[in-house]
Amino acid sequence: MLEKGKISALQMTVLLYPTITATAILVLPATTGNFAKQDMWLSPIWASIFGYLSVFIAYLLHHYYPQKTLIQFSEKIVGVIPGKLISFGFLFFLLHTNGLNLRDYGEFVIGNFLPKTPMIVIILSMAFVCAITVYGGLEVMARASQFFFPVFVVLFLFIIILLVPVLNPENIFPILGEGLTPSLKGALIPSQWFNEFILISFFLPYLNRNGKGLKWGIIAVTLVMITLVISNLFSLLLFGDLTPFFTYPFMDAARYISIADFLQHVESIIMALWVTGMFIKISVFYYAVVIGVAQWLDLTNYRPIVFPIGFLLVVVSIWSTPSLQKLIDFSGTTWPFYAFLFQMLIPISLLFIAIIRKKRSK
Repeated sequence: MLEKGKISALQMTVLLYPTITATAILVLPATTGNFAKQDMWLSPIWASIFGYLSVFIAYLLHHYYPQKTLIQFSEKIVGVIPGKLISFGFLFFLLHTNGLNLRDYGEFVIGNFLPKTPMIVIILSMAFVCAITVYGGLEVMARASQFFFPVFVVLFLFIIILLVPVLNPENIFPILGEGLTPSLKGALIPSQWFNEFILISFFLPYLNRNGKGLKWGIIAVTLVMITLVISNLFSLLLFGDLTPFFTYPFMDAARYISIADFLQHVESIIMALWVTGMFIKISVFYYAVVIGVAQWLDLTNYRPIVFPIGFLLVVVSIWSTPSLQKLIDFSGTTWPFYAFLFQMLIPISLLFIAIIRKKRSK
């Protein structure tokens, strides 16, 4: 096996939780609020169904091919050449999506904290740190995530607690005033964030206790769902119908926090929250691309391609979109369908074919 390291099911959860929530907690309230309005807090609940489905699909595929990732069992299921083509498309999707993640990180930092810093400096610094982590291997990445995970959770809860006094509970009414349709429409985009749980297929072969993979995958989806419901709910209770007009509602919510002259400029905590979460998210996607490319090329060691792929990642992040507005437009229109193809349609098709082949072989 390319990866010699082993991680626990808990460490897998600690890796996956920030991978989904890092971008979602800041961007999701505006996205879902545009469709669901006062029912926006319900949208992550419906969207989480896709997360549970992704974990279940990945686990069943892992059950049929226990020592292989999605890149490897694609060839086993549909044949070498079709499998290589499917794997190439999936790797391109992961690289492109991670390039967008990296660009999103750069846009947020420059737009809110370092307006005079060149974009390339912000992007290169994060890409370099993530490259070093990925080069260290899965165990190093898991330990780094274990270290930052409590920081991520504590900072999030700190912001939530400080927001309580300024909330307006009346903003949530009327609940389901227009039926389920608005909240279901609002679930379209976050459903593809939950579909990112298909990345669990790159971790299941390396668990030290395989039997707990499904259980902790479900726990991870549940924790993400709760976090996004809270993020949406608090943004709604603070801004009401104005939520969709903010680019980062949760960030702007933090600016409302002020306790006399003692505690101000709490948005710097959001910065720490964002950097911590994005570091883990970009590293997880980065690792999946690196290990996937190494398996696609039948290499015996993935470390020589870590930095070249890092350079390619930076190039994609710069060239993928000309501005934040274009990035937001792409994320809200094209990306959900693009992501659904690779994160749900292809894996579920592979599972369906694998089940048929297993029955025929018996």
